[in-house]
Amino acid sequence: MADDSNPGGRQVLATQDLEQARDIITRVYIPHALRTRDGSPLDFRLRHLRSDRLTVGHCIYGADAELTVPPMRDCYHVNMTLHGHTAVSQRREAATTVGGESGVILGPSEPFTVRWSPEAVQYALKLPRLSLEAHLARLINRAVDRPVRFDLGFDLSGAPGQALLSAVRFLREELTRPGGISTMPMARDQLESLVMTQLLLTIPNEYSGLLHAPDRPAGRHVVRAALELIDAHPEETLTVAELAEAVGTSARGLQRGFANSIGMSPTAYVRSVRLDRVRAELLAGAPGATISDVAMRWGFFHLGRFAHQYKERFGIRPSEALAQARRAQRGQTEG
Repeated sequence: MADDSNPGGRQVLATQDLEQARDIITRVYIPHALRTRDGSPLDFRLRHLRSDRLTVGHCIYGADAELTVPPMRDCYHVNMTLHGHTAVSQRREAATTVGGESGVILGPSEPFTVRWSPEAVQYALKLPRLSLEAHLARLINRAVDRPVRFDLGFDLSGAPGQALLSAVRFLREELTRPGGISTMPMARDQLESLVMTQLLLTIPNEYSGLLHAPDRPAGRHVVRAALELIDAHPEETLTVAELAEAVGTSARGLQRGFANSIGMSPTAYVRSVRLDRVRAELLAGAPGATISDVAMRWGFFHLGRFAHQYKERFGIRPSEALAQARRAQRGQTEG
């Protein structure tokens, strides 16, 4: 069995032993009972990664395995089936998942059972209650003070489900990649929020009506307050939902208010302010400053995309701006 002490979670944990597999899943996810219905050995493999608010794993049992799980209390668990099928029951409800077509979400308050087919492969997500419910509260601009009631099963074959799969896949890739977003708190927070938002939009729940209903655009005074907050603290890692909460509106209301008032989204405005700050630093031409250092300090972690955005806004490449600033400085010194 591989050792999972690596904080990056890049190792594959593998075993044929039932108790070892149960111990791994207990440590990574949740306590449970595990058995194989026909007594055959496992071909268990798990590759998991942790970020601040999510645990995401790629899991295979390789046998007709059944997990019986007591109430989790402090987390939600999501299985997205990639291959094979599973049978799940919770709250006197039952659902069957099929690879590439469906998944399930398990709530924190009731026990559940999951039976895996031998060929089943799944993405398994663990989301702390406090994180998901606080994120939902920011999206709808109202308190969420009890566990969210989701439908047990949900569709992965349509556009929303495919977007959720893509977001989870991208999060896994970036957490695995050396120098990826696991080392960049600002970008990691944004991607975690994207996964949670897409999950709440994809899986039917008691707040789906609010999440999908058109919001009234935020008024000009609310948009102005948001602009002032961004201008004062463009380095902050506020998501749109957190920014909306700070100014007392919903995320969609703030987005519509920005579109009506300034013709761009809150995210685009944050990017424009950060580009202005980058430009100011490059034009200052500080000795030893590099474009990558300045860009990453202001939240631009994909340098190719950053260079394109910079030229689109200012008409020259960042390297040209820095070179011009240093030529001007040398001219002043020589003069």
